[in-house]
Amino acid sequence: MIDFGRFDCLGLAELVRAKQVSPLELVEEAIARIERVNPRLNAIVHRMYDDARATAQAVPPSGGAQFWGVPYLLKDILAACKGHPLTSGSRLFEKNVAGHDSYLVEKLRRAGFIFVAKTNVPEFGFLPTTEPELFGACHNPWKLGYSPGGSSGGSAAAVAAGVLPAAHANDGGGSIRIPAACCGLFGLKPTRGRISVGPDFGDIMSGFVAEHAVTRSVRDSAAILDVTQGAMTGDPYAAPPPARPYLDEVTTHPGRLRIGFMTASPSGVPTHPDCTAAVHSAAKLCEELGHQVEELPALPAPPMVMEAFMVVWAAGASATIDSVTFLRGRPPTEQEVEPLSWALAALGRSHSAGMYLMAQTLLQRIARVATGVFDAYDAIITPTLAEPPLPHGSFASPRENPLAGLERAKLFAPFTAFNNISGQPAMSVPLFYNADGLPIGVHFTGRYGDEATLFRIAGQLEQARPWADRRPPTHADSA
Repeated sequence: MIDFGRFDCLGLAELVRAKQVSPLELVEEAIARIERVNPRLNAIVHRMYDDARATAQAVPPSGGAQFWGVPYLLKDILAACKGHPLTSGSRLFEKNVAGHDSYLVEKLRRAGFIFVAKTNVPEFGFLPTTEPELFGACHNPWKLGYSPGGSSGGSAAAVAAGVLPAAHANDGGGSIRIPAACCGLFGLKPTRGRISVGPDFGDIMSGFVAEHAVTRSVRDSAAILDVTQGAMTGDPYAAPPPARPYLDEVTTHPGRLRIGFMTASPSGVPTHPDCTAAVHSAAKLCEELGHQVEELPALPAPPMVMEAFMVVWAAGASATIDSVTFLRGRPPTEQEVEPLSWALAALGRSHSAGMYLMAQTLLQRIARVATGVFDAYDAIITPTLAEPPLPHGSFASPRENPLAGLERAKLFAPFTAFNNISGQPAMSVPLFYNADGLPIGVHFTGRYGDEATLFRIAGQLEQARPWADRRPPTHADSA
C-alpha cells in the first residue's frame, strides 16, 4: 500500500489513474484509518462501508471523473445521500433517512468520490463546537478534550487526523472556517450561490449558508469547487461564473496585491494575543511576498447588525424544528431537542414575518456599505477566531440558561459571520501555531465572486509556509 497520508485527493486520484492503487484499496485504507482513530476522536457517526466497497468495485463514472476512486466524508447536515441517515445531529431526526441525493452529493458522486462515512455535527449546526447530545463530543486531534470547532467539527477532526485528505463541510456563520482554524486545515467559504443547496432548498436563511469542504491542501479545495460549483435549475440566484478553473488559480502568481489587515473585532470583543500574533505574522509574510500591506482601523459594526442576524438565525431554527410537524403530523416536544435549539426556535416564533424582512433588508444594506469600503483591497486579513481552541463544555447551554452557549459563541467567533451576511468568499489559512502547539487560523476575505484571488493568495502562502506535514498527536499514521 502507498503512503496514504502523504497524498491529497488529487494525488490519490492520480495513483488510481496510474493503476498504482485500486479504489477498493483506498476505501479499505480509509476504513482502517477511521477505526484506528475514531474511538478517541468520535468524528465519525455513521459508517457507509458496504456501499463504499460496492462502489469501489463498480465501473467508474463516464466522462473521465477527476476524483474516481477517492474516498470522501459527508457532514451529517444538508448532505442528503440516498439510503443513509441525515440527522443534523439531533434526536428529532435520529431516524431520518434520505430518499435522494442532494445536488452537491450528486456532483461529488459524478466526480468520482466514494462516500465512506458521515461526520459528527452539533445539533442543527447552531454552535461553533461539535458536542451534540445525540452522538457525544468530537475531540480535537491536536488536544483531546478540546473542541475541533463547529459545525463542521467532525469533518475537520477526521481530516486533521489523517483519515482522509478532505471532507464535506458547510458554513452558515463560520462553520467551515472555524473548524479549519481549530484543526490546522484550509477552509474556504465560497461566494453566496456558488454551490447549489438544492433540490431541498433554494437558499437557507437568506443565503447565509454555503456548501464546500475542509481540506489539507489548497489545490484540493480549488479542484473540489471546480466540480461542484454552478447553479442548478430552480436556484433563486447564482454567483458570477469563474473565468477559468479554480485549480489553475492555485499556481497562478497573484501579482502585487493591496491587502489590509485588522485585529480588532467589529463587535468589540477582545482578541486573544495568540490570534493577534497570527494576523501580524501573516501580514508580515504577505509583505515579504511582495504585497502592499496596510493596517486598517477597527470598523465597529452597528449594534443592530447582530440583532438582525439573530432574527434571521432564530427564524431558521424555528423553520427547521417546526418542519417536523409537517413531516410526521405532530409537533416536536421540548425533550426531543437540546435546550439551545428549543429556545432559539421559540425566539424565532416570537418575531413577525415583517420583522424578518426588515432584518434581512437591514443586513443587505449594511453589507453593501461595508463591502464598498473593502473594495479598495484585494483581500482583508483578520483572525479567524478571537481565541484559540477551547475545552469541551465551553459552550454549555443548560435548560436554566439555554442561550448561554450562543452568547459564548459571540465572544469566540466574532469575525466570520459577516461574510455569511455579505455573501463574500472567505478562507481560514493555517499559518500559525501557539506556544501550546494549537493551530490558529488566519482569515482572508475576498471581493464578492472573487474566489480566484483568494486561491492565488492561498497557493502562494502554502508554498511559502507549508502546513501539510504538520501532524497532531492523534493521527492515523501514529495511532
